[in-house]
Amino acid sequence: MHCNIKDSTIKTGFFYHEYCLWGKNHKAPPLAYNQMNWMQPFAVNEFGASSASCIRRFKSLIDVSGINEFLFSYSAPPITYHDAALVHTKEYLNNFIELSENEGGELGLQAPFGPGSYQIALLSAGQAKAAVHHVMEGSLNRAYAACVPAGHHALADSAMGATYLANSSIAAKYALEHCSAKKVAILDWDVHHGNGTQAIFYNDNRVLTISLHQDNCFPIHSGTIEEQGSREGLGFNINIPLLPGCGHDEYLYALRTIVIPSLLMYKPDVIIVGSGYDANTFDPLGHMQLHSQSYREMMECVVALAQDICHGRVVAIHEGGYSEHYVPFCALAALEGLSGITTQVIDPFISFIQQQTIPKELKELQENLINHQAIKLGL
Repeated sequence: MHCNIKDSTIKTGFFYHEYCLWGKNHKAPPLAYNQMNWMQPFAVNEFGASSASCIRRFKSLIDVSGINEFLFSYSAPPITYHDAALVHTKEYLNNFIELSENEGGELGLQAPFGPGSYQIALLSAGQAKAAVHHVMEGSLNRAYAACVPAGHHALADSAMGATYLANSSIAAKYALEHCSAKKVAILDWDVHHGNGTQAIFYNDNRVLTISLHQDNCFPIHSGTIEEQGSREGLGFNINIPLLPGCGHDEYLYALRTIVIPSLLMYKPDVIIVGSGYDANTFDPLGHMQLHSQSYREMMECVVALAQDICHGRVVAIHEGGYSEHYVPFCALAALEGLSGITTQVIDPFISFIQQQTIPKELKELQENLINHQAIKLGL
């Protein structure tokens, strides 16, 4: 397929490893098993909320779209135990290793895992680390890491929400400890609050963490406006909880009113985007109304800003997204926005989604809440 390239001098990397998609939980996801005995059990692999399946279909779309011919593709090695220990406690890692070498287990809320999961988690984080490494050293301008399992719920001492190692946080720590970065920004637009990323850097002013998420979705009672960091990190954690049902206009309004001004003030050396796609209208684990163009425009806004403040350095790290028939279109649009390469792929659902707007009164309420938060932040 023919692709249009905005700037042929821009080098965009795509980091993906097939083995990351081979993990098995040996336990149904919470939506499937938490039905008591009232519902007929799901058949094996019948339940569709699988981020691995979404990424596999995303990779297939990349291949048929022709964009892969213009990307620098890598399969990076796993991170080391030492890399993981930059963020996670040794007790947690040792427990993870022991269970993973046996039959698997569960080390946190809604985070079961099967045999071999530790190695797969290391490999997933390896894609994020390598993406940041190449961008920071200058061999790439931008990069996309197709990480699975995701990482933004993982805490220093426990797993959570199907995440085991904090991919973005590990990559950020690597940039601070081993690259030339003095300050890193992590912008997370997954539909769920990036609670793990927040907790890891809550006392650290070297990392500005921003989470744009559905209010009180997951984890429950997490991600409020009042959670702003502490000690040296006070003021360097920003949560933007949005009302259920919000879509394209509300997300872009929040991005332009709070996110972009905050990044401009902070001036990081690299921007890491926790790019989850579960705010799309078809996702089973969220209640928002985004479409592929939303992700394209949000990514383009970040890329344009990065050109002004951090030499264009942007690394997108794949987080959630569980609609197998729609996540690939959203992720490809984000990749196009990141790389400046446009394919001929047409989103067959976008016109339908664009009609699903919230009432005027709710839109005004959401914008007023965003404006009020911006004022409190001094933006």
